Amino acid sequence: MKQIKIIIERSKNSFAAYAENVEGIYGAGDTVAEAKQSINDAIELYKKYNENVPSILLDNYEIIYKFDTQSLLSYYKGVFTNAALERITGINQKQFQHYATGLKKPRSKQSKKIEAALHTLGQELLAVEL
Repeated sequence: MKQIKIIIERSKNSFAAYAENVEGIYGAGDTVAEAKQSINDAIELYKKYNENVPSILLDNYEIIYKFDTQSLLSYYKGVFTNAALERITGINQKQFQHYATGLKKPRSKQSKKIEAALHTLGQELLAVEL
């Protein structure tokens, strides 16, 4: 199945979203949920009102959402503390604060380390039964 990769970025007052691999698909919202809905609406409008629709939109596709580190940390600020992130990644809390504020950007290796730790946590949570 083909993938449409949507980048979600935090701006000063909202979240912006755009397709990385399909031109002309943009969205925004005050929340990530609103930005995702805006993207879904944009795709439907694009398919409805354009004559030259990219082939990826005509077949079955899945939407993959990608965050930059600052946007991810901003979005999940109420869920993950810097201490919790340090615990699951081994990356210093102060470093996370720098990433969250945009003072510093993580190197690719650090980004992958954060991503892997979050995926591992997700897998562990999926295995939980109550």
